[in-house]
Amino acid sequence: MSTPLHLHEDRLFPAEPAARGVARELYAEVKGLPILSPHGHTDPEWFATNDPFGNAAELLLQPDHYLYRMLYSQGVSLELLGIPAHGRPSDMDPREAWRLFAANQHLFRGTPSAMWLDHVFAEVFNFTQRLSAGTADAHFDAIGAALGTDAFRPRALFERFNIELLATTEGPQEDLVHHRAIRDSGWPGRVVTAYRPDPVIDAEHEQFRPALEAFARLTGQDVHSWQGYLEAHRIRRAAFAALGATSTDHGHPTAATADLPQADAEALFSRIIAGPVSPAEAELFRAQMLTEMARMSLDDGLVMQIHPGSFRNHNRMLFEGYGRDKGADIPTQTDYVRALKPLLDAFGNDRSLSVIVFTLDETAYSRELAPLAGHYPCLKLGPAWWFHDSPEGMRRFREQTTETAGFYNTVGFNDDTRAFLSIPARHDVARRVDCSFLARLVTEHRLDLDEARDVAVDLAYTLPKRAYKL
Repeated sequence: MSTPLHLHEDRLFPAEPAARGVARELYAEVKGLPILSPHGHTDPEWFATNDPFGNAAELLLQPDHYLYRMLYSQGVSLELLGIPAHGRPSDMDPREAWRLFAANQHLFRGTPSAMWLDHVFAEVFNFTQRLSAGTADAHFDAIGAALGTDAFRPRALFERFNIELLATTEGPQEDLVHHRAIRDSGWPGRVVTAYRPDPVIDAEHEQFRPALEAFARLTGQDVHSWQGYLEAHRIRRAAFAALGATSTDHGHPTAATADLPQADAEALFSRIIAGPVSPAEAELFRAQMLTEMARMSLDDGLVMQIHPGSFRNHNRMLFEGYGRDKGADIPTQTDYVRALKPLLDAFGNDRSLSVIVFTLDETAYSRELAPLAGHYPCLKLGPAWWFHDSPEGMRRFREQTTETAGFYNTVGFNDDTRAFLSIPARHDVARRVDCSFLARLVTEHRLDLDEARDVAVDLAYTLPKRAYKL
C-alpha cells in the first residue's frame, strides 16, 4: 500500500498565524532567487561530459553519506548499498540496493534527509507517492526513464535548478581536467573549483607522500624545500583561480594557527618531509600552513574557508575497507579564541583578507565565534554545517549569533553536498528557516517588515555573492 507524498506549502514556517503570514510574505521574495552554491563536493566530470546519470541508486543514494551513515547505524552494510570499496565499482545490483534503501525509509523520519528526499521526489520527478518498499521498483524505473532524457542530463538540471554558480572542491595534486573541459565547451553554466590543499598540508593524511609527488609534477617545483613548497602552492592557487576559483578550503582537525619565525617554519618543514612525524609536529605544521594560506590570500584575493572540528574517518574498519567520507566523521569540541589568535594577530585587522569560519561545535557560536566575527574585519561566520545543516541547527545558528555578530557578519547559506539533486531542496530549507526567524523578529516588533525583506534577500543571495567574491 502506497502513501501520498505531499509537500506542505507552509513547511518550516511558524505555527502562530501572524508570524506564519509574515514568513509567507518574506519567502515569496526569495523563493525564485538564483542559487549560489559556493562550496560543495559534486563531481565536475558530470558537467564536463554531460553524460546521463546511470540510475536512481547511483544518483541519489551512493554519493550521499547522510543516507548511508543512517542505514549503516542500523546494521545495513555498505556493500549491500552498492558503495564502491576504495573506488572499485560495486557488483551489487543497483535495483536491489535501491529496494533496501526504500524499505528503510522509516529510519529518516524527522531528519533533514527526509525533507530533502521528499523535495527531490516531488519537485524534480513529480512523484505523488512516497518512497517505500511497495513503490521502490516504480520509483526506480521512473527515475531511470527520466534520466534517459535530455531534460535530466547534468547541464539541463543545473539550468532547471536556476543555479547561478556551483563550486566543486579539488586538491592541488589534481589536474583539473574536467574544469578545463567545462570552460572550453562553450556551455554558459558557471561551475568553478575551490582549492583544498589538505592532502599536501596534512602529514597524517594517508595520501600525503603521493600527493606531494603529484604536486611537484604539476608545478615543476622542488616541493621538498620550504621555498619550493610555498611557490608550488602559489602556482596551483593561480591555476585554480584561472578556472574560476574564488576560495580555498581547509578541513583541519582543529582551528589551530601558528606564525613561526621563518627559520623555525623551515626547520619544521624539514622534519615533516624527513618523517616520521609526531602528532604534535603534524598539528603545528597544519597550524603554520593556515597562516601561510592567509598570507597568500592577501596576495591573490582567494577567500579562506576553515572547516575544523571533525574527527574524520573515526571508523577504522570502514576507512580501511572503503576509504574517506563514508559517514564516520564525528564532531569534536573546538577552541577558536586561542587557536585563531596567531593568524588574527598577523592579519585579523586587514580588511582585504576574508576568512569564513565554520564549526561542528555549537557551544562555540555565542561564546567564541559570534564575538570574534563581531569584532575582527577579516572574519565571517559560515552557515550551520553538516550535522547542524538542519532546520533546528539553522535556527540555533541564527539565535546564537545574530545578537552579537548581526546578519552581515555571516555569509548566507552553502549546501556542502555531494548529492546534486538535493541542492535546490537544501537551499529551500535554508530560505524557509531564515524567513521564519525573520518573521518572529517582525511580529515581536524587533525588526520592521521592510528591513526583514532586505535581510531575507541578502541571506539568500547577496551575502554569499559578496562573501565569496562572485
